[in-house]
Amino acid sequence: MKNILSLFAQWLCMCFLFIAVLIASRIYYSGNTLYLFLVWNLFLAWLPYAISLYSKKAVVSSKIIQTIIFICWLLFFPNALYIVTDIIHVKETETVPVWFDAILLFIASFTGIALAFASLVNMEKYLVQFFSKKYVQLVNVFLLFVGSFGVYLGRFQRWNSWDVLRNPINLVVDILHCFTAPFAHTKTWGITFLLTALYLVCWFFMKAITSINTIKNK
Repeated sequence: MKNILSLFAQWLCMCFLFIAVLIASRIYYSGNTLYLFLVWNLFLAWLPYAISLYSKKAVVSSKIIQTIIFICWLLFFPNALYIVTDIIHVKETETVPVWFDAILLFIASFTGIALAFASLVNMEKYLVQFFSKKYVQLVNVFLLFVGSFGVYLGRFQRWNSWDVLRNPINLVVDILHCFTAPFAHTKTWGITFLLTALYLVCWFFMKAITSINTIKNK
């Protein structure tokens, strides 16, 4: 287990370093800091993974601490999935080739997805100690749905995790309106379900690869 975590940490460092080199090269070549926002987005994507590392320790903690850790993780979880939507920033410019920006945004999105799924794996191991594996699988689907809805709120409604504390009333009103008047928010649910399908495909594909490696090692 420690070897796996160590390997993932090394992989993360390589990705972060690669992204940093690409961003620095772009700034040097173009003279603008357009994609510097990826640094902040990656930090936000790393937060749910960092929080999920405490889930194992939370088992022996009080229910209050367990609940706080889970809520904090869930609030930041959509941030890791969110980076995939940064691909919309790819466009032809006179200063930087579009293929360069495509590579930069792809590796950033890939890293975000990896952080999201790594944190979900940690939470899965935490939840399976209280619920059956079949039930936890259903919970994972629900969590990816909630995460997809959070991505919609962030990308299109411009809400973020901090608004839970900074502007909770308006945030809750906006969310409730989406649920109470679903047919008036076809775009909301269309995007949410499409993102959920995308993340589920990636999630189960990752699980399938993991299963193959497990079988080979036996």
